Amino acid sequence: MPVDFLISALVTLLVVVDPIGLAPSFIAATEGLSAVHRRRVAVRAAIIATAILFGAALIGDWLLRELGITLPAFRIAGGLLLFYTAAEMVYGVRIARQTEAAEQAIEEHVRNIAAFPLAIPLMAGPGAITATVLLAGQGAGQPLWLAVLIGVIAVVMLCCAGTFLLAGRISALLGITGNVVLSRLLGVILAALAVQYVVDGVRAAWAG
Repeated sequence: MPVDFLISALVTLLVVVDPIGLAPSFIAATEGLSAVHRRRVAVRAAIIATAILFGAALIGDWLLRELGITLPAFRIAGGLLLFYTAAEMVYGVRIARQTEAAEQAIEEHVRNIAAFPLAIPLMAGPGAITATVLLAGQGAGQPLWLAVLIGVIAVVMLCCAGTFLLAGRISALLGITGNVVLSRLLGVILAALAVQYVVDGVRAAWAG
């Protein structure tokens, strides 16, 4: 087994994805949802992000080249979409929607936030996709190395899901007022992160 590659891939993806750092974003994005729905969001987001990174490892570089999409463009688009979500958190739009929604609407909401912004672009964002594509390039033509990378992706996503499940308990301890305050605060932080995505994308596109 390529131990050096295993360690490199594991450390790289853990640092880029940062499961612990995603916990506050998960709490903010799932504000107002029950514990059951939070668990479903955590599992669904992990599955979606895993599928995306698996695809990036297998055909990511080829697909982006075929579609003519650059990573800076992907980063800018993700940043703009993430900023929209952050604005909803800051102004409490999500709370209003959840208060008025019926069970069917909540189910739809669960599916939506699991895909965006959690799976994309927070868990499987431009950084994670870029790192995965580069790591897959190191193991090009070596099935064992690719299998190791796939296993590492699965482990990192399991770490994310576990962190999200623990984040739900933290949210319960905070209470309603604490969650509202935290949601507004994290919305501002998420907006700054979104702007940084755009800035990095523009900078990379300009340099290229």
